[in-house]
Amino acid sequence: MPPTLHLGQTLVFDTSPFAAGPAAARHLSRGAVLVEDGRIAALGTAQDLSAAHPGARVVDHGDGLILPGFVDAHVHYPQTAMIASWGKRLIDWLNTYTFPEEMRFGDPAHATNIAGRYLDLVLAEGTTTVCSYCTIHPGSVDALFEAAEARGMRVLAGKTCMDRNAPEGLRDDARTAYDDSKALLARWHGRGRASYVITPRFSPTSTPEQLDALGALWAEHPDCLMQTHLSEQVDEVAWVRSLFPEARDYLDTYEAFGLLGPNGLYGHAIHLEPRERDRLREVGAAVVHCPTSNSFIGSGLFDMDGLMRDGHRVGLATDTGGGSSFSMLHTMAAAYEVAQLRGRALHPAELIWLATEGAARALRLEDRIGTLAPGSEADLVVLDLASTPAIAQRAARAEDIWEALFPTIMMGDDRAVSAVYVAGRQMVPGSAA
Repeated sequence: MPPTLHLGQTLVFDTSPFAAGPAAARHLSRGAVLVEDGRIAALGTAQDLSAAHPGARVVDHGDGLILPGFVDAHVHYPQTAMIASWGKRLIDWLNTYTFPEEMRFGDPAHATNIAGRYLDLVLAEGTTTVCSYCTIHPGSVDALFEAAEARGMRVLAGKTCMDRNAPEGLRDDARTAYDDSKALLARWHGRGRASYVITPRFSPTSTPEQLDALGALWAEHPDCLMQTHLSEQVDEVAWVRSLFPEARDYLDTYEAFGLLGPNGLYGHAIHLEPRERDRLREVGAAVVHCPTSNSFIGSGLFDMDGLMRDGHRVGLATDTGGGSSFSMLHTMAAAYEVAQLRGRALHPAELIWLATEGAARALRLEDRIGTLAPGSEADLVVLDLASTPAIAQRAARAEDIWEALFPTIMMGDDRAVSAVYVAGRQMVPGSAA
């Protein structure tokens, strides 16, 4: 099969815009991305690549903006059907909505149905990679990886482990958490585009024995990521303090059991103590910002500016079910609004970088996804920067790419996603060849 040459606007980052500002990005109003065998083979101007590859199949996206597919670094796919459930704080929300819904995943048919539904929903929003919590049921992990494999998607996921402070039907124990996770890891980690993630839900739902067992598993497989939650709400932090009175702080409930390391992903991380911030940076762990969830459940305001200035690795995520949207565009808009409330207007360059390369860096996958660099996997999203009359009339006044892009970040939805490609294969309808 000949290579495919995608024509349109392109936006490429040479470094983080948090370090270098908008100058970190290079924009071509008539650029091109050459895709061959599921990978990006070359990047340049439309004129140069068209001349260099006359036999390539051409897909002209017009004024569409070609970007890496969006990367969602923290989701709960089992919460798909209960997204936008009204009116609870975190702990009540878990007991009222989340745990009853997750009980249903003991049925493999239900897990298969929701896994496929979830991936199709996010693909329609331009998201090509997700890092997801599953449920305690091993079948919920199999269902997601099988659905991702069928679509060719790069997906990271793990069995959510809980052995206390959860309904009886959602509790395992230290032994089964270790054994099930190890078996799933052996079955899926590194198979195609799948990565297994060791997944204690959070300290309140795991005994010290279970945390210790999962820490031991991570020590045996340090190339795996480990994901959990950290300091999401002030009442949660107080609860953790009562459950672990000997701990120095919330992060210490993980660190004491071998669950702090450079491949750790810590969702939310809003109410951090100074020691926690220092330790997360020292070990090179990633924190994941979930802005729609943080506002929807009333958790607080993430310190993006401070954490970035201190040198933390930060990803961006919808946190689907607590998050109120499947869209990374909507998530970028929410991140902008949260930062404004903290006195810092995030630049469009920073927002797009967070949803692509920044999230990929949090997942330790920036060498494979999140960029348009030659050699990267060809997961692409093409944005229509005039997808609605309201967006089009504002973009028409733009004097540069950032003014043209920002209205889509703030007001865009799935109508702005004109095409999505996974490993070079078209998944969402786009321009005709």
